[in-house]
Amino acid sequence: MGADRVFAYGAAAGLLGDLLLGDPRRGHPVAVFGRAAGAVERALWRDHRGRGALHTAVCVGGAVASAALAASAVRSSRTASVALTAAATWAVVGGTSLAREARQIGRALQAGDVEGARARLPHLCGRDPQALDADGIARAVVESVAENTSDAVVGALVWGAAAGVPGLVGFRAVNTLDAMVGHKSPRYRRYGWASARLDDLAGWPGARLTAALAAVAGDDPRGAVRAWRADAGKHPSPNAGPVEAAFAGALGVRLGGTLSYGGRVEHRPVLNGAGRAVKQGDIERAVRLSRRVGWLALGVSAGARLLKRGRTS
Repeated sequence: MGADRVFAYGAAAGLLGDLLLGDPRRGHPVAVFGRAAGAVERALWRDHRGRGALHTAVCVGGAVASAALAASAVRSSRTASVALTAAATWAVVGGTSLAREARQIGRALQAGDVEGARARLPHLCGRDPQALDADGIARAVVESVAENTSDAVVGALVWGAAAGVPGLVGFRAVNTLDAMVGHKSPRYRRYGWASARLDDLAGWPGARLTAALAAVAGDDPRGAVRAWRADAGKHPSPNAGPVEAAFAGALGVRLGGTLSYGGRVEHRPVLNGAGRAVKQGDIERAVRLSRRVGWLALGVSAGARLLKRGRTS
């Protein structure tokens, strides 16, 4: 069994494991990495880009090196290699947790429990929940589902297809560091610069694949492509823009606009301005679209790896 089939079988098993089991409540490998990265930050932090770059190199390099050593240790056993790929995939993808959190907020909104929905929102994204009404919460959830479909599922599969277990682990390490230090707060504006830029680079291919698959799997393929082409470049994030615009067009809704992060108000461009405002029921539609995109991404990633092997053999 070649490395291409190891990835295909292992990634499929890992994605199925995420669907059936979700994330562990204790001892999640990503949480362990986060604690280690926090310890490195405490040792290295200075308000300086160079220190931040060193932090990024130590954390991401350490994660990738550990994954490469593990992959090398089991290379002689196809069964163990598939098992390691499955475990790594399960550890780094987060589609089930994403769907669970989104649906819990959706159920609270449908029950008229806006305060309950506000209390759950920080589990999903960094918006200020007190600044949002029910429809604003629904919009925030749909935008988070779209962005995290790329960050928590598709991007990992793309890098897994490209570089095996080190690719899976490395992508999630980069994405986790960006969430920890990549935002533009006074503490991290300089220190987190390298993590944020590396996340932009690592997320680029997965974001474009996510947008393309959202167009294929959504209710309005033409609308998704139209919104992607017209509005993606208006978004401040080079990767969230294509994904959120394509989801907006695919669902026929309007995303973007005014939002608040950590007490800071941002006025973002509207994505798919021809769409209607997001309603509570669109949360479930977004979750279902996210699921379809994730499984299609597995097929595309595994197929691309098999095709590459066929051309080089």
